[in-house]
Amino acid sequence: MKILALSDTHLKSGNIPDCLSDAIKNHDIVVHAGDFDSFEAYKVFESSGKLKAVYGNTDPYEVKKLLPNTLKFEVDGIKIGVVHEGALSINNTTALRYKALEMGVDILIFGHIHHPVYEKNDIILLCPGSPTRPRMSDPMIAEINIECGKVEVKFVEVEGSSCEYVAFSRNLEHEK
Repeated sequence: MKILALSDTHLKSGNIPDCLSDAIKNHDIVVHAGDFDSFEAYKVFESSGKLKAVYGNTDPYEVKKLLPNTLKFEVDGIKIGVVHEGALSINNTTALRYKALEMGVDILIFGHIHHPVYEKNDIILLCPGSPTRPRMSDPMIAEINIECGKVEVKFVEVEGSSCEYVAFSRNLEHEK
């Protein structure tokens, strides 16, 4: 089972980038960890028939009344949880680990920080980053492959603009 994980798309309309449309087509399930930013964007993802999602802090009322704050589902015996907020920073995911334990999940997908995070201990904590408004990173999504109860996660950089910090630091490297 191929799962697309993304978050923090912050799209003001139903026009989603081609790289996201292609990614949606090439996955069995699409998990969005909140912050669609518009009802129109939510409807595009939802129209795929593959969407499992929670609402984020910037989502409009129309989205918040349709989606839960937390979500739990199972794929091939692997329990997956989805939330939007919870990380104190990219370095402090303690609260998310406790949330995953509370939910009884093997994988917790989260958003809000716009930066990819992957921690694997007894629980996998995964923030796919943001494909459209990354922070301290390149535009990113994540792919989760689950086969025979085994989980494989990889980040996929998508077409788009890196955050200003990354662009600035790359310019410094070229000036050397």
